[in-house]
Amino acid sequence: MLKTASAAIAGTSLLGMEALASNSHAGTSPAKKALIIGAHPDDPETGCGGTMLVLKKAGYEVVSVYMTKGEAGIPGKTHEESSAIRVSEATKASDMLGARPVFMTQIDGSTEINKERYVEMRELIAAEKPDVVFTHWPIDSHADHRVCSSLVYDAWRRLGYNFELYYFEVMSGMQSQLFQPTDYVNISSMANQKREACNCHASQDMEAVYEWHELMERFRGIEFGCKAAEAFIHLQKNKNDLFV
Repeated sequence: MLKTASAAIAGTSLLGMEALASNSHAGTSPAKKALIIGAHPDDPETGCGGTMLVLKKAGYEVVSVYMTKGEAGIPGKTHEESSAIRVSEATKASDMLGARPVFMTQIDGSTEINKERYVEMRELIAAEKPDVVFTHWPIDSHADHRVCSSLVYDAWRRLGYNFELYYFEVMSGMQSQLFQPTDYVNISSMANQKREACNCHASQDMEAVYEWHELMERFRGIEFGCKAAEAFIHLQKNKNDLFV
């Protein structure tokens, strides 16, 4: 479960997921919902596929949101050909993680930040009514990741901070930069299943990509005191926000 970075040493403080899960299993409250919003097919799975499995096991409804369909993601393929392949791969990966896939309308490699795109993201999140959202850390070498992060952040503010917001990392050092976790999830028992789901993205040379992520999982596990972990930054509401 999620534990704060400071609790990683003490190994005590939880962020409440266990209590939420026990309530949902007992039928005393509605099931909780988590959205994992990535720029491309494979971003939700590589960034927090293990956490998706942990959340699903805890009783959450889990939704994988893909801002693009990976239109520019396969060299030598047209946008239409690439998106068909990558949507199929993402759907299979989502099925393996017990998640519901949702595909948005931006174009891989040509993503935009404008008034219409802010509204599109905000309306999607508002319609889903999540309890928690995970998305890209904004300091990232990939422009599409930065766009996705900014749109989600704006939605969080304009929807009145009505869900918890966590940032995930992808290929840290190459893509995510200056990532200093506040929270960790122990995915030791889920790591193999996560990798199998990521392998559904066969068009993306996932063996090479996952070598990077496996090192990250091991490193975060060392930080947290377990075999494998995923790390997150939990963004807190700014009490002095004047521009909602």
